Amino acid sequence: MRLTAAQARRVAVAAQGFHEPRPSGPVTRAHLKRLIARLQVLQLDSVSVAVRAHYAPVFSRLGPYDRDVLDRAAWSHSARSPRLLVEYWAHEAALMAVDDWPLLRWRMREYKNGRWGREIVKKNGKLAADIVEAVTALGPCTAGQIEAYLESEPRRTGGSVKKAMWDRSDTKWVAEALWSSGVLTTATRVGFARHYDVSERVLPADVVARRIDEADALRELTLRAATALGVATEADLRDYFRLGARQVRPAIADLLDAGEIERVEVDGWDAPAYLRAGQTVPRRDRGTALLCPFDPLIFFRPRVERLFGGFHYRIEIYVPQPKRRYGYYVWPFLLDGDLVGRVDLKADRTAGTLQVLGAYCEDGHDGPRVATELATALRQMADWLGLDDVVVAERGDLSAHLRAALVS
Repeated sequence: MRLTAAQARRVAVAAQGFHEPRPSGPVTRAHLKRLIARLQVLQLDSVSVAVRAHYAPVFSRLGPYDRDVLDRAAWSHSARSPRLLVEYWAHEAALMAVDDWPLLRWRMREYKNGRWGREIVKKNGKLAADIVEAVTALGPCTAGQIEAYLESEPRRTGGSVKKAMWDRSDTKWVAEALWSSGVLTTATRVGFARHYDVSERVLPADVVARRIDEADALRELTLRAATALGVATEADLRDYFRLGARQVRPAIADLLDAGEIERVEVDGWDAPAYLRAGQTVPRRDRGTALLCPFDPLIFFRPRVERLFGGFHYRIEIYVPQPKRRYGYYVWPFLLDGDLVGRVDLKADRTAGTLQVLGAYCEDGHDGPRVATELATALRQMADWLGLDDVVVAERGDLSAHLRAALVS
């Protein structure tokens, strides 16, 4: 089977949920559950210059919603409303379905000494045991609260009583390693600070007890990636859950044999691609939304360039300001299924404004039309964030058109 570049783009955009109508009423837990089943992950990031990353993909697909719906799904639990999401290294640090947590046990084994700082963790085996003891005693707690507990509680060693004094950075390293290995998980977040708890007290017993063969887990993760992407190269599939070539290639072979995916050629792509079985090829370009830098549609920058006619996108947070091309926290704008522009956004909560620090139109697109549609999306985003106005600065070739659209 062969796809044109336009067909591949439509498949990818549809697979991410942009072809579906937004809910006519309030976004509910059921809407969120269906979206997570499609996207698999919501990446977490500490930057809050506009809105934190995990909230944005839900807004981009479902429209304005009460963020408490996502907070409750991720960081609270009750008999009537069980926890829906859990944090782990799914793409990077991300929210994923609780039921999918066992699919990453192989990674938890790989990270038994943490993802980083492994030498620190290896040297602090006693500290790891003490942290688990502290969390068990305290319940959900931050690394700082763990440290305070360990410093104040006497430790019994060989019959004598000693006060334990721990290096704070070591405590954080080891707590994070315990989180990465699955011993601890995130019970809740307050002000985005992670509150650790032992996994058995946060997750359902059947989820904690479930064991999945590593090959089966890798095959399922590859299939989940293929479903979320619609059409994808091997490199695309690997990136979605940060898998290695040796992990993905056998999974692809198994999925091809099972008829879950099919091999296709895409015009202009220099590698074979795989189409999720049953995935229809839309006839029309649809999907209009602002995309945060960590949106799953644009996770993998080489794929973005392939799908969207050379759209070159890099996050410039760590680029010195004079060297930034577009800005600090730039949101691509998807219009009718294509990336047509980008805006550097900042929520000024004190002034009550959504600031557009720069606005740019991609070559070959109608600036006034892009600005008109973008103005609507920005007003909607400002309303969602509880901001009163959208203010556009001078920077960028789309800024004048955008200011005009906002006052019309």
